[in-house]
Amino acid sequence: MKRRETKKIKSGNIFIGGDSRITVQSMLNIPSTDIEGSVRQAEELEKAGCDIIRIAVPDMDAVRLIPAIKEKVSVPIVADIHFDYKIALESAAAGVDKIRINPGNIGDESRVKLVADECRRRDIPIRIGVNSGSLEKHILAKYGKPTPQALCDSAMYHVSLLEKFDFDNIVLSMKSSNVEFMTQAYELAAEQCSYPFHLGVTEAGTERMGIIKSSIGIGSLLLKGIGDTIRVSLTDEPVKEVYAAKDILRSLGLNDEGIKFISCPTCGRTRINLIEIAKQAEERLKDCKKNITVAIMGCVVNGPGEAREADIGIAGGVKEGLIFKKGQIIKKVPEDILLDELVKEIELM
Repeated sequence: MKRRETKKIKSGNIFIGGDSRITVQSMLNIPSTDIEGSVRQAEELEKAGCDIIRIAVPDMDAVRLIPAIKEKVSVPIVADIHFDYKIALESAAAGVDKIRINPGNIGDESRVKLVADECRRRDIPIRIGVNSGSLEKHILAKYGKPTPQALCDSAMYHVSLLEKFDFDNIVLSMKSSNVEFMTQAYELAAEQCSYPFHLGVTEAGTERMGIIKSSIGIGSLLLKGIGDTIRVSLTDEPVKEVYAAKDILRSLGLNDEGIKFISCPTCGRTRINLIEIAKQAEERLKDCKKNITVAIMGCVVNGPGEAREADIGIAGGVKEGLIFKKGQIIKKVPEDILLDELVKEIELM
């Protein structure tokens, strides 16, 4: 698919937009007062494949998180700041790689200028983050309620504030818990600027609904070539956000790293515990970096035939299964060791 042409932004050792790959983000959910716990969670996120980690910096004490985390992980760190422009200045001085602000809630234009000047001096990009719950009064008065156009107008208003002070090292996000609003807002903004977009459905919910809403919202925009970095927001462990985001990219062919699974829904022909085997296969191979397609199929009807394009797979029989590669059967093994044998074959590939 052809991606939208955007400005290319550098954040730490990562590029966002332009011809760079689509990156995955997540955010720490450990209290900012717990530095040791925050560092540990950041390390877990990096290990899971998170490209960019955001941290809440609600007060000056929380600025200490920045050097502590940067000492332990190599991925860029983003400081999430609201209301107090001085925290943004201190975060920049502490070595943060990107700052997320809503320019409209950090005070008058003189304070916005101070943040823009400091970030320009240190070559730190700013993500303008607007959402349907923080629209300006004059925009709400114009539209009466949050709408996609209101989100877009708010984002463009904030862009104009930074551009007024000769700052264009910008990433833009327009999030809503309403999937339709979110997608339409990004589509509107894509017609008005060339800044890279951070995609996400905010307050998407717990793991089940959060992944569904994020997949629809983020995925539909990516299919149109819109989006440069993504976050799947879940009321759950942040590591789950990373795996979900990577799965979205992988399913769209936008990330070649890692296994693509295909599996049948099972039916009355199935004679092995395929559902459990499929779940265990995903869990055991979730950190495998090999760019291969693995098929987990219930019977020979859906096995080597329908899944012949898979690099490797299994097809169930009666308390046993076949292992096949590119549609060719290579061995038959009992059900109780079927998954172990599949994993061994994948490790040899």
